[in-house]
Amino acid sequence: MSITVRQATIHDLDTVAPLFDAYRQFYQQPSDLALARRFLAERFQHRESVILLALDGQGRGVGFTQLYPLYSSVRATRKYLLNDLFVTPAARKHGAARALLEAAAAHGRAMGVSGLSLSTAHDNQPAQRLYESMGWVHDEAFREYNLTL
Repeated sequence: MSITVRQATIHDLDTVAPLFDAYRQFYQQPSDLALARRFLAERFQHRESVILLALDGQGRGVGFTQLYPLYSSVRATRKYLLNDLFVTPAARKHGAARALLEAAAAHGRAMGVSGLSLSTAHDNQPAQRLYESMGWVHDEAFREYNLTL
């Protein structure tokens, strides 16, 4: 399966929204295509994220990643949070995730950001192996905390 990756635009909403809905379902959220579409439309309209879209050889959407801008006060630089990464089950093990990660890094370099960061589940060994094989480094200096509001 040949995979190409390009930056999505609002014109890709009908392609990206079902992928985003499937991503949310993967994390035990109920399917809600209208919510997915609305959420992504807002990100596009307000330029609050960068969405990279993976397409198969027939031009069908098979995955995406979403980057949100962050800032490092200590380094006084901008960086990206790679918040979402999803590949359809049929397209897994065909290089789509790797292509999306490579495209995210290339986009970050082109935008002059200082780095990318992501979080993954402790038990997601396949993803961890992929990240580490691509030069991502597990942070052992800092512990991540969250506060639900």
